[in-house]
Amino acid sequence: MAQRWKRSLKSSRKPRSQRLYRIKAPMHITRHNLNAHLSKELRGKLKTRSLRVRKGDTVKIISGQFKGKSGTVERVVPGNAKIFIGGVELVKKNGGKVQYPIVPSKVVIIEIKEDKRRTTNAP
Repeated sequence: MAQRWKRSLKSSRKPRSQRLYRIKAPMHITRHNLNAHLSKELRGKLKTRSLRVRKGDTVKIISGQFKGKSGTVERVVPGNAKIFIGGVELVKKNGGKVQYPIVPSKVVIIEIKEDKRRTTNAP
């Protein structure tokens, strides 16, 4: 029988248990895996270090093969904790293009999309 999710998995040193914690976590825990750091300008303006990445935000990739590229978030997949950014694509053998999934912790939010539902600590 497969092991169930429980909070005690978070404190385990085993990589297998840490992966299980992230994969099987309920949605109210999984949403914390979608946070990304803010740029220095936004950090000073909003008085917070990180925010959840949302569709329409402008982000800059800080590590990986697409390091230095920036674009707008086109899609967020909470279950896998991945985001898809416009212009970040892999070219397939047949010439087609496919979007490349990126972990939100590997990006910095440069500009946020303002809307009523987003709660920030803006003065």
